[in-house]
Amino acid sequence: MVKKRNNTVRILLKPSALILAMAAVSNVYAQSADAQSLGTIEVVGVGQAASMNAALREQKASDSISSVVHADAIGQLPDDNAAEALQRLPGVSIERDQGEGRFVSVRGLDADLNAVTINGTLVPAPEAKRRGVALDVLPSELVQSLAVIKTLTPDLDANSLGGTVQVNSLSAFDHKGLFYTGSAEGAYNDLRNKYSPKFSGAISNRFNIFGGEDNFGFAAALSYQNRKFGSDNVETGGAWNGQALDKISMRYYDIQRERLGAGLNFDWRNESSQYYLRTLYSRFVDTETRNALNAKFDNSCLANAICSGKATRALKSREEAQNIQSYVFGGKQQLGLWVAEGQIAYSQAEEKDPRGISAAEYTGKFKNLSYQDTVKPVFSADASLYDPKSFALNSIKEKEESSRDKEKNIKLDFTRDYSIYNYSSQFKFGAKVSQREKTNDENAWSYKKLKGGADFYGNADYSLGQFGPFINTGNVEDRLKGLNSDQNIDRQLSVVNDFKSREDINAAYFMNSIDIHDWRIIAGLRFEDTHKSANGFAYKDGDVSPTTAKQRYSHWLPNLSLRYEIDKQTLLRAAYTNTVVRPTFAQSSPGMKVDMLEAEFGNPQLKPLTSHNLDLSIERYFGTAGTISANIFYKKINNFIYKTDVAGQGVWRDFEEAETYKNGEHANLYGLEFAYSQKMDGLSAPWNGLIWGINTTISHSDEKIKEMGSQRTTSFPSQAKFVGNAMLGWEGEHLGLKFSANYKTPALYELAAVNQPNLDIYNDRQLFVDFSSYFNMTKNLKLKFDVANITNEKYYAYTGNKALNAQYETYGPTYKLGITYTNF
Repeated sequence: MVKKRNNTVRILLKPSALILAMAAVSNVYAQSADAQSLGTIEVVGVGQAASMNAALREQKASDSISSVVHADAIGQLPDDNAAEALQRLPGVSIERDQGEGRFVSVRGLDADLNAVTINGTLVPAPEAKRRGVALDVLPSELVQSLAVIKTLTPDLDANSLGGTVQVNSLSAFDHKGLFYTGSAEGAYNDLRNKYSPKFSGAISNRFNIFGGEDNFGFAAALSYQNRKFGSDNVETGGAWNGQALDKISMRYYDIQRERLGAGLNFDWRNESSQYYLRTLYSRFVDTETRNALNAKFDNSCLANAICSGKATRALKSREEAQNIQSYVFGGKQQLGLWVAEGQIAYSQAEEKDPRGISAAEYTGKFKNLSYQDTVKPVFSADASLYDPKSFALNSIKEKEESSRDKEKNIKLDFTRDYSIYNYSSQFKFGAKVSQREKTNDENAWSYKKLKGGADFYGNADYSLGQFGPFINTGNVEDRLKGLNSDQNIDRQLSVVNDFKSREDINAAYFMNSIDIHDWRIIAGLRFEDTHKSANGFAYKDGDVSPTTAKQRYSHWLPNLSLRYEIDKQTLLRAAYTNTVVRPTFAQSSPGMKVDMLEAEFGNPQLKPLTSHNLDLSIERYFGTAGTISANIFYKKINNFIYKTDVAGQGVWRDFEEAETYKNGEHANLYGLEFAYSQKMDGLSAPWNGLIWGINTTISHSDEKIKEMGSQRTTSFPSQAKFVGNAMLGWEGEHLGLKFSANYKTPALYELAAVNQPNLDIYNDRQLFVDFSSYFNMTKNLKLKFDVANITNEKYYAYTGNKALNAQYETYGPTYKLGITYTNF
């Protein structure tokens, strides 16, 4: 173990030497190019370099180690939502759903361990069981800037282990005078041959009121997209018995994702006051039709063998609607020597799944099932497998679900500038009261012993192999019309996932900053007191009873941040911070399901995860869009949470399976982030139009899990050891071209039992390559052409070793053509 860690440290130190050498090179270049400090750069135009300059200026001025991307840069990439825009930043990777960015991972930590704020207030999660916010619900057009804060100061919520994603929407004070823009875009998905429209627009302006000059402004933004696409999939879910398979599922998806986003913001300012109102609404409707052809073998089946078993054609047809609303009213007021800042915020996220078909299954028996490939285990048989007459209706299941997550908070901060021995200092203290309530209600119906089977049509154009006919959704719905749903309710599923959870957090802090020559020192302490309560249900062999749970705990969180200005373009930063993250709602659920000798339940007494964090970074800024930086970080995480089987212990002694969640002792995460970007405007034409950038994150994690006398060390789920981005482009007065790539190595996806590491599921490495371009037809009118996923990169997950499929999915490239008019 020690030898392995030393090797890892050497790996991390080698790039550090390279970074210092490159910093010296950049210094020479900056002097020869007569580079200016970023503090004096005026952002003009809408090119990639100008956007990067604006983001770097914010990053340099921050008291935290952070990464920033601005609206113009987002608009010049083929990214459909905020999650995809964030993947370009150092230390950030994303989890994809159907090939589209969804959840954001920071420094290899799962989205549930990070926080998302919109205009300074926490965003609750639409999904019933999660804390992580799926940022695909937020259209990128509503965003003015995105920042990932990796070292928190005491005045920020401490609820993130990897980082806090800050989403800022448009303000009238982001532009001078009247600003408006509008875009229209059409996209084509190659896999399903479908076209998708997209429209967006924004406007802002300033006015003179109450005798002031340009002191009041409003900004509005609107975005609509109706994306139609699909995917082809084959998966086993890890159902391997050695080299043999127990079951396979081939899936054909038709998907429509409709996004509507709107924001309306107001600002008023004078010499001593600033007040604002920020509003944001986002609606995301995901309509999915999934046809599946499943095989369940009578006995575990080897590749190239002829096996018998049951084949099932299954339909899932559902609509999932997610809404996020955020309202923030706040301001800043000069009170003599003090500055008071306050904010009142309300946010709500909800997900509604109207009653839909969760499974309609038609089954048949076959004696000649086989598959040839363990990576893409598409199975086949004789012609009868593709004949609708071979399948008879077995069952239909329906489900509806509604979850809501509300967060209300009030915070107040006081700041005073003063001097100590002629050194500029600032003292700041404040408090925050927040209340969060999450509810979930699920109902399910199951209809069995049904007759008939002539509900098929057509033939699926399935890119991975022969699939056969589709199930007719309308025919299935017609069958349900004559059935009594009250007599077919699934009592277990209709109660076990219902819950109401409340979480109140009261926080207070103080901090002091002082500037001593080239040093800036920030020291402070934050206190957070948490009250939790939850109500749910226990289902035990047909009997239902209510459950309740309560918990209270508090944390003192010290903080020290140092910033040293080596010269006007070079900064050295160091930070010691402490953070705390509560368990997810699934992990701490009071619900319980007991069926015969199998049980599944949450653990309401789980301890929160806490982390001691050390960060050290060096940043060099030069030229146009030029920066080079390196960050080294270490996190010691206490009370990490993992899923486990406690069958055979205590009250579960006689059970075959009893799955729940448990706290581990401590885990370690450490790594190196490196970023470099530059526009080569010091070169002669046409090479002065070149712009390029790279960033990488190398990390390592280990956590020790124990159960029933067995133990092993593993990495965190979702933590890739290497994540990298690269961008190479050229931009001139009228034309811009750019290739961008996003890469990450394999990462643990799902942890198996302690004594079965061969059944762990991993996400394989991925490399997504995108192309974007623009042509300025006039000063205000721009034509864009983008290609997302040029190389048709797949998603692949494997079980234990790379040859054994857990899931294989392909999406095809997407081509986009758009036009934008901007007045600025």
